[in-house]
Amino acid sequence: MQIKLSGFYCNKISFIFIAFCFVSCSKTIFYKSFDFTQSLFTEGIEGPMFHSDGNIYVVNFKKEGTIGLVRPNGNCELFINLPIGSIGNAIRFNSKGDMMVADYTGHSILKVDMKSKVVSVYAHNNKMNQPNDLAIMKNDVIFCSDPDWNNSNGKLWRIDTDGSTVLLLDSLGTTNGIEVSKDDKFLYVNESVQQKVWRYDITEKSKLINKKLLIKFDTGGLDGMKCDNQGNLWITRYGEGLVIKLSPEGDILQKVELKGKKPSNLTLGGKDNKTIFVTMQDRRLIEKFNIPD
Repeated sequence: MQIKLSGFYCNKISFIFIAFCFVSCSKTIFYKSFDFTQSLFTEGIEGPMFHSDGNIYVVNFKKEGTIGLVRPNGNCELFINLPIGSIGNAIRFNSKGDMMVADYTGHSILKVDMKSKVVSVYAHNNKMNQPNDLAIMKNDVIFCSDPDWNNSNGKLWRIDTDGSTVLLLDSLGTTNGIEVSKDDKFLYVNESVQQKVWRYDITEKSKLINKKLLIKFDTGGLDGMKCDNQGNLWITRYGEGLVIKLSPEGDILQKVELKGKKPSNLTLGGKDNKTIFVTMQDRRLIEKFNIPD
């Protein structure tokens, strides 16, 4: 049997194969997001983190040096002003519920009491270029990426529970997005300029060993990333207008097309962590999408 398709003929088997490929590719490659908030942030919008209270906390609401609160309906308001001279770039919550903020201008990690809103310096080291992104383990040990954008290189730091800073690795690529696996066994780190994503084993003493290249891209940048409940890694592709889903072995499982081109970071939230919220630098707002099955 032959079927006419766009000016040419193919047999039934070929038609079924073409249709299968089209449906399969469209399912696994591209989804689209939509706007969640209005454009109420600066171009430094970054570090989104979902909290158990149902809200999302994001740096640089209306002006630099602030943290905004985004409610489940997308309405935004000011949560706190950071100390003068401090500008946040990433947010994480520790096991006690404190907000930990990477202060890239102050070379510090700040701690915010969520009830009193008191801000204190949790860790500080003048040898940090600019604390950029944070990842935190269940025992509250923090890993911090520290890029030197002018020289296209970077460092990795560990922040212990007493606030002490330990330089783990130096002379890396431009370290940016960072995440700990759900079982605390792996640390994922990307290098934006070099377009690489690495995986390290985390030892019992929170050291990093067995560096493995998961994937290298030929175009676009890399920014913030988070793991989902299944252990897959969701990565913002800065300049590409995409979020990709990467398996722990480095296979691209899905791509989500964004409305903007400059996603800076993301967080998982909503019911069962099935929604991803993406901060967009070029649009100064948050886009969101449901995690594809």
